[in-house]
Amino acid sequence: MKHRKIPKLTVVGAGPGDPELITLKAIKAIQSADVIMYDALINVSLLEYASSTAEKIFVGKRKGCYRYQQEQINEIIVSRAKSDGHVVRLKGGDPFIFGRGSEEIDYAQQFDLETAMVPGISSAMAVPAYQGIPLTKRGSSESFWVITGTTKSHQISEDVALAAKSSATVVILMGMGKLDEIVALFSAENKQKTPVAIIQNGTTEKEKVGFGTIETICQVVQEEQLSSPAIIVIGEVVNKRNILQQVQQEIQLKEALC
Repeated sequence: MKHRKIPKLTVVGAGPGDPELITLKAIKAIQSADVIMYDALINVSLLEYASSTAEKIFVGKRKGCYRYQQEQINEIIVSRAKSDGHVVRLKGGDPFIFGRGSEEIDYAQQFDLETAMVPGISSAMAVPAYQGIPLTKRGSSESFWVITGTTKSHQISEDVALAAKSSATVVILMGMGKLDEIVALFSAENKQKTPVAIIQNGTTEKEKVGFGTIETICQVVQEEQLSSPAIIVIGEVVNKRNILQQVQQEIQLKEALC
């Protein structure tokens, strides 16, 4: 008699893009999955940890392009858990930081699915760190805000205006489409000279970065041809960054000359 698998959902954070920035617990969840539903921003090499019998379903969403609506994703989670067993919902960064992981768990629990959560390394912290930018540093920043640039109603978050009044580091996710509005809000607070970094495809081989100030960053974006997915970092800590990349390049150059 075939053993009936327990319907289960595990929401798993895949980290910011570098495939090595994933937890052991996340890898174990992927390995045990019967079905993996994965997003657009994960590194697809992580799917190599999956069982050869696991089904992999792409349910990614990008700006203006939706393979599935969120309601459909919720329904697929429940349907496949009941028919196949363990569903792993693999999401970029940390699923509880603008990742709808909590919403999916709430929905699954309505249908008596067993649920679990594996946190991931958030791009909000990891991406600036890869560029040597500390979100807090003594004498420069005592706190940081992490804000979504675009709300559910496709408007800029009101929290951006509040953050612009503070001395904190401001990290804005999903904000490239609202960059002009963000710049206007900070300019209204006389922060035209405040340093800004924009990091596209952070922690991956396709990473691109532009540095400027509130008054110059829009021009930098055009010159460097920066676009989504990208993270915007605003604050004095941008000028306090450690030059990690240059050090690494110098090491590689010395090795090549030896």
